[in-house]
Amino acid sequence: MKKEWYVYILECKDATFYTGVTNDLDKRMDIHAKGKGSKYVMKSGFKKLLRCAPCKNRSDACKAECQIKNLPRNEKLNWFDEN
Repeated sequence: MKKEWYVYILECKDATFYTGVTNDLDKRMDIHAKGKGSKYVMKSGFKKLLRCAPCKNRSDACKAECQIKNLPRNEKLNWFDEN
C-alpha cells in the first residue's frame, strides 16, 4: 500500500514555524516531540502541529513546502486554507 505524502507546519517552543514533508505524519510528530528529526526543531523545541495537507506524491509535497517557506510568516497558515 502506497503511503500518502503530507506537507505540514508546526510551531516551536520559541514561537517560530517549521515546515516539512512526511509520509507518516504521526511518526514524524512523535520524532519531533522526542527532540529528534530536524536540527531546527531539536534546537527550537516542538510545541504543536498547526496544519497539514495531503499531497499527491513526494514531489508535490516538496513543491508545497518550498512555496510555504517562501511566504511571509503571516501568510504561511493561510496557504493551508487556500490549497
